[in-house]
Amino acid sequence: MKQKSRTEYSVMNTSVAFVAQISAILMGFFTRVVFTRILSEGYVGINGLFTDILNILSLSELGVGTAITYALYRPIAENDISRQQILMRMFRTFYRMTAGFVLVAGMCLIPFLDILMKDRPDVDHLVLIYLLYLLNSVVSYLLIYKKTLIDAHQMNYITVLYHNGFLVLQDICQIIILITTRNFVLFLIVAVVCTITGNVFMSRKADALFPYLKEPCHEKLPQEERQDILKNVRAMLMHKLGNVVVNNTDNLLISSFVGVITAGIYSNYYLVIGSIRQVLDQALQGVAASVGNLGATEDSKKVSRIFDQLFFIGYWIYGFAGICLFELLNPFVELAFGKQYLFQREVVLVLCINFFVNGTRKAVLIFKESMGLFWYDRYKAIAEAVLNLGISILLVTYFGVVGVFAGTFCSTVLTSVWVEPYIIYRYRFQKPVREYFGRYSLYLIVMALAWVVTEFCCQMFNGSAVFNLFYRLLVCLIIPNGLLYLFYRKTKEYQEVLLLAKSVIRKLSVKMRK
Repeated sequence: MKQKSRTEYSVMNTSVAFVAQISAILMGFFTRVVFTRILSEGYVGINGLFTDILNILSLSELGVGTAITYALYRPIAENDISRQQILMRMFRTFYRMTAGFVLVAGMCLIPFLDILMKDRPDVDHLVLIYLLYLLNSVVSYLLIYKKTLIDAHQMNYITVLYHNGFLVLQDICQIIILITTRNFVLFLIVAVVCTITGNVFMSRKADALFPYLKEPCHEKLPQEERQDILKNVRAMLMHKLGNVVVNNTDNLLISSFVGVITAGIYSNYYLVIGSIRQVLDQALQGVAASVGNLGATEDSKKVSRIFDQLFFIGYWIYGFAGICLFELLNPFVELAFGKQYLFQREVVLVLCINFFVNGTRKAVLIFKESMGLFWYDRYKAIAEAVLNLGISILLVTYFGVVGVFAGTFCSTVLTSVWVEPYIIYRYRFQKPVREYFGRYSLYLIVMALAWVVTEFCCQMFNGSAVFNLFYRLLVCLIIPNGLLYLFYRKTKEYQEVLLLAKSVIRKLSVKMRK
């Protein structure tokens, strides 16, 4: 197999991820619109609730995928087939154990479903519906472990195409089922079938790319290397716990303290915000394997320079997207789902601030995970989880749904925002982290200014829902990007990113002419 450069792999991964993710998101959104129009609010609420329950059970995965991916970078760079075989065998065994655990733990939760719902919706076959959600989660662990090897070879575009291709197929089939039968059980059965089929096709593709996966392997890892991997897995367990609590308990808290219907409203907002985040995350994640290769082969100075570029790109696109979401979310949700699914604007503001803050962390997370720096901030994740639950439960009792999201914001700022960059600056770049925070502070001030000016311009005119949506979209496209360009056009980070973009375009043009 002909090897490409890191830049070529990154460009291909990013471009394919962007197109494929957009296609999957559009189909997923259309499915949700049909879903909310045909089925009751109760079904929307339990969809969000059961999804979060199964995401919490995924804690059993322990983040081993990230640890194994990191362990694969060096054997791949050195073309060590035997070591890759050993690691993938470990991965397979662990994921089979995970599938079994999720199944048993999920079954044990059935008697407690009513406790998790403040106002149980009038939905038929509730236990069967939950079991189908559980089955879809369990089968997702089977065979899919092989995609890790594809990703580690910097060919993330392949896994993205397969994953999103089957998501689109699933959405089409589910829309047909909803329109023709209005049967939610059949809707979920389609999801299970598509998950199994997608995993089988992905497994076969991995076998075709890497035939040595099917060869017998009786070797074992040296004890020292095995201990390193287990050490990283233990660290990733703590990170996984923190991520699950921060990202997947909002619906549970809303459902338990406010109501299932409100949880359903949040799930619509989460669909839109999560879809945008997936597109941007996938675009940046396309460089993750290349960063892992970079960390294994290059010095700290070059790695630090690439980090600065990625951080600036992430700050700009997530800031721009956050502004757009704040101005467009409510008009969009009203048109798509109806006024009964609207949140108050202060709730939307906190959601968008959380989106932006987490977006600015993306470059840090990519570098930290791709370079195996899991161990040093393991306790941060636990602290973040405790703070998130404690603050969210306290605030939700006084402020309702906005308190849940405010709790998430507070826990993130008190932990991840400063601990994660400190780790990579100290243990990889070997330089003071104050350089990062100085730059970050300036970034925040400039983005806040762009946000305020955009909000002022958006409030100048009000008309019909459709006119308001398109007017705000035009303002959001021009004002923040224009202000950011005026401020940064002569800065070092902007010039470096511009040169990188020109280099990529030039290489692509040469390849297209061949």
